[in-house]
Amino acid sequence: MPEVTQLTHEQHGHSMHHNGAISSDGNWIVFDYRNDDTHIGRTGTIAVLDRRTGNQFPIYQTLGQSIYGPGVGAASFNPCANQVVFIHGLLDADKEKPYDITRRTAVIVDLENKMQATYADSRDLVAPYATGSLRGGTHSHMWSPDGKLLSFTYNDELVDPQLRVVGLMFPVKQQDLVEDRSGNVQGTYYAVIVSDVTECPQRGSDEINKAFDECWVKSSLKDGDIYRIAFQGNTVNASGETITEIFLVDVDLNLAFKDKSAVGMEGERPKVPQGIRQKRLSRSPKGLSNLRHWLRASPDGKSIYALAKDQFNNNQIVQCNTNTGELSFVSNFDFSVASPINIDASGEWITFIADNNLYVFQIHTKELLKLTDHDASEGQLVGAPLFDVGGRRILYNQFITGKDGEFIQIKMANY
Repeated sequence: MPEVTQLTHEQHGHSMHHNGAISSDGNWIVFDYRNDDTHIGRTGTIAVLDRRTGNQFPIYQTLGQSIYGPGVGAASFNPCANQVVFIHGLLDADKEKPYDITRRTAVIVDLENKMQATYADSRDLVAPYATGSLRGGTHSHMWSPDGKLLSFTYNDELVDPQLRVVGLMFPVKQQDLVEDRSGNVQGTYYAVIVSDVTECPQRGSDEINKAFDECWVKSSLKDGDIYRIAFQGNTVNASGETITEIFLVDVDLNLAFKDKSAVGMEGERPKVPQGIRQKRLSRSPKGLSNLRHWLRASPDGKSIYALAKDQFNNNQIVQCNTNTGELSFVSNFDFSVASPINIDASGEWITFIADNNLYVFQIHTKELLKLTDHDASEGQLVGAPLFDVGGRRILYNQFITGKDGEFIQIKMANY
């Protein structure tokens, strides 16, 4: 078996996000204190591990944290700076208004100014709404490869809160001011929704009732202000079955900023700016797997990787051609992938968890390496394993029993 090292030992959770948990220079790992994926609302600390010294310390802590909120979690490094973004629940959280999918936002902390948080997206509950603002909750923030934008999923608080959509935000020199009141947030980024959803999609159409679990895709377009995002969308086939397919959207930031009406009026959800349109990429009989996972793109932008069920109901890795939409199986394992996937910087390797063990898979040669050998008595592996920076190493989360109980720790395996 390859060498495995446990990097953390403290008696609290060390939950890494599914992307960006390692700084671009490889010196820092960011995590939150969760010991349960569903407990962001109860978690009050974002911390980092300094890999050069082995020391760890908080970079942000909430005030007045309770089981109702505000809550923080799911932290990611900017790929171009020692800057971290994470989910932050609303400061007015209490028993009547707890942390919720519609009551959260993005906060950014620079490692040079620890504990000093800057809100990214603005939240405005009072019409007429400030342009570039939202009025619900953003989640699972992911930096664009150039570190300039953030993608997110979003649920509106006031209209159709059950309809999840995908959006992006980018910094502006001066954001419209929102009223200083409970539930509002003043941010510095301009946010727009880039996926179009409807509550009742027409059967057999390209309409979707949910957009989610996106990734950035390298665009072949030359304009530097155009960014490409792929996301999963739930369609309804002719038989009335929900089929999850891959969708693609090219976002011209000039168009996104130009359409001030996209913020929506009272009684409306935020709208997709004029001139921005999603397109359906894949068309498959069964669609993607219902196991929660995020799309992953090859570095050249030509392929998108995801999970789909095979004839034996096992989760396998599939590849979607971004030009043709062709969806094909890449793996043929005799087991089922049990976690979200990640792809390395070369675009050659994919890592995942299956049967409570860590694996890495070579896409083109089909080489499969099992990096751990756990029996049933050992702690559960959780979350999405992550490729390390500058070496053949993978970081992952595992429950480890300590003197005060079981806690999620960070471990590292070589391959």
